Amino acid sequence: MKREQVVVAIKRSLKEVLNMKEVDHITEKTSLFDDLALDSTSVLELLMVLEDEVEGLYVDPETLEPHHFETVGSLATYIESHLKDVTEHVG
Repeated sequence: MKREQVVVAIKRSLKEVLNMKEVDHITEKTSLFDDLALDSTSVLELLMVLEDEVEGLYVDPETLEPHHFETVGSLATYIESHLKDVTEHVG
């Protein structure tokens, strides 16, 4: 999965979790907490939606750190690294 696809999946998931009409204004630099007002409950919901949205993604809570949720881009990097780990173990 390419990074652009990961970002699109995050934006779709944010749209669902936050009941947003448009996500065109969201970029990789968008802050999840400051710009989008995510809280701990919405983060958990976002992760569950992302696991459904992104094939092969399993989020291990032990691997999550606060910096993964700073921006859309940092979350995309986290997801990419976990997808890479999955393909390396399978392939």
